[in-house]
Amino acid sequence: MNDQSAFLIYGAPDLIAERKNWLASLASERRLSPETLEAYERDLRQFLQFMTGYLGAPVRLKDVSALKPMDLRGFLAERRRAGAGARTLGRGLAGIRSFVRFLEKKGLASSAGLSATKAPKQPKTLPKPISASKAIQLTDPTEHMRDEPWIAARDVAVITLLYGCGLRISEALALTPSIISASTTSIPILGKGGKTRLAPLLPVIREAIAQYQKICPFYLKPDAPLFRGAKGGDLRPEIIQRQIKKLRSALNLPDTTTPHALRHSFATHLLGNGGDLRTIQELLGHASLSTTQIYTGVDTQRLLDIYENTHPRA
Repeated sequence: MNDQSAFLIYGAPDLIAERKNWLASLASERRLSPETLEAYERDLRQFLQFMTGYLGAPVRLKDVSALKPMDLRGFLAERRRAGAGARTLGRGLAGIRSFVRFLEKKGLASSAGLSATKAPKQPKTLPKPISASKAIQLTDPTEHMRDEPWIAARDVAVITLLYGCGLRISEALALTPSIISASTTSIPILGKGGKTRLAPLLPVIREAIAQYQKICPFYLKPDAPLFRGAKGGDLRPEIIQRQIKKLRSALNLPDTTTPHALRHSFATHLLGNGGDLRTIQELLGHASLSTTQIYTGVDTQRLLDIYENTHPRA
């Protein structure tokens, strides 16, 4: 693509020259990938096209140097009307910000207008839940091929806790032997913000933990972390993350299958089998019901359906 001809209608020569210098610096100094470089180029092109229409003339360097928040809000509003989502808008603003800051370093512009413009709020994203059958496969001892049987048993116990109790991986690895016995039916979990909740301990989870404890070669101090690494130290989260990554390939699971996806699956499967949101909120340790609603993918219509089917006066 010829640089000068492609941008002649969107910018005056002084701006086109600096835009070319900016792209060259992104490629040589910041070493951006070709895909990212192309996205930044496109974002700036769209903005210059908007500004050309907005000003009624090709954009000059001094026009960019004096950008106001209202200019940027107008651009974002137009892109939103064209169907761009929050992520696209946020990335577009990042491209414009990169160009203006490039100019600012050369004393050719100020980023004050950009600093006063907030990027659109990004939607909360969560790992996709996996099916119940695949989640159960992840906890099947026969799927865990390890040189040391006790390490395989450890991995099974941790993964069973993640899916069976909906724990965060940090919560599972913080458990101590003192809170778990053969008759334990629930365990206290210290979650985010120092909030403690109770997690029911199903027999299958107790059995998995008991099997690990039985064959673990290290002494498990009552008040020290229950799960040990290969050399006896505290088990690190990345060890379990790597094991689940290996199992993804063996079980033909999507790349989104992570320890946190098992917690998400726990919540989704409970809801799908008739669990109510308030109970799931307590089990997950969420501070607000709205977080649980987002977490389980429940939309407003689903909430109304639950209400109409369960409320005595509905």
